[in-house]
Amino acid sequence: MTDIRVVVADDQVLVRGSFRLLIDHTPGLACVGEAGTGREAVEVVRRERPDVVLMDIRMPDMDGIEATREICRGLPAVETRVLVLTTFDLREYVLGALRAGAQGFLMKEALPEELIAGIRHVAAGGRLLAPTAQGRLIDAYVELPERQVTPLPHITGREREVLILVARGLSNDQIAADLGVSMSTVKTHINRLLAKFDGRDRSHLVIAAYEGGLR
Repeated sequence: MTDIRVVVADDQVLVRGSFRLLIDHTPGLACVGEAGTGREAVEVVRRERPDVVLMDIRMPDMDGIEATREICRGLPAVETRVLVLTTFDLREYVLGALRAGAQGFLMKEALPEELIAGIRHVAAGGRLLAPTAQGRLIDAYVELPERQVTPLPHITGREREVLILVARGLSNDQIAADLGVSMSTVKTHINRLLAKFDGRDRSHLVIAAYEGGLR
């Protein structure tokens, strides 16, 4: 099997070194480059074309969110996926990283096995969101000020109801109970919403509800 090629972007040399050591000692993974700034990260990705970038947020020259945006926007033909790692789970970081195109968001205190699993998951095309980060998305939605709701004409009334309940953090069974429908019906609505918003997981539905002003 071909190794998953990883670039590590972090402004702390010791952090980069520890990540590189972990990656290079894990079967199936290979660290092919390092970067100490966001601009360097973009340059290394353009040169090495890795499968995954471990991206810090707070870096000099260009922060990780802007670097993620450059990577995801500037390399449409290259399937490089960004997994953000940070010590801060501020909601603006979570929303900013996902809007920029990141496929995953993990805290740096994640266990080594969680990080390795995250790299593999993202490299395989999946999306990953740390529990605290998902909580930030839900908090951001719940704390929206009251305002006029902007209609979303491309979703049905029932899909709108499901979207609101997903954004409030309800599980599928809770949504089914709240709406008086079956679990399979809820799953169908969620799958349709994901398709309409071009999302891969519930976090993107929370963002859609947040940005659409739904309450």
